[in-house]
Amino acid sequence: MNSFKRITRILLGVLMTFAGISHLTFQRKEFLAGVPRWLTNDPEFMDFVVLSSGVVEIVLGLSMIFILKYKIKIGFALAIFFVLVFPGNISQYTNEISAFGLDTDQKRFIRLFFQPVLILWALWSTDALRYLSNKSKK
Repeated sequence: MNSFKRITRILLGVLMTFAGISHLTFQRKEFLAGVPRWLTNDPEFMDFVVLSSGVVEIVLGLSMIFILKYKIKIGFALAIFFVLVFPGNISQYTNEISAFGLDTDQKRFIRLFFQPVLILWALWSTDALRYLSNKSKK
């Protein structure tokens, strides 16, 4: 793995770890905006979703940094996580919920296009894309 790819993998791991910690602490209320309203309106369950997703982010983030033996599997797991939380971004847009400075429909809509970038980043930086490409050639 080249240095740039390694740096981007570690950077994504750091960002995920930081996001997870912020779920559990200083941005906990902001992350409530990402809980899809069709999932629940129960404040306790919404808080559980925020806290549990924060723990998952910390685990995945630290795994991206430190567990090299399974980096491809971790890349797939992180990509799946990004897919699973995407409905929260859609909910934030469709329900016009402001959080993280996303205080207009345009900003919330533009945010939707970043999720595929995160998915590709997770797959590329862990060589999961190369794994898929090699597997499809066989």
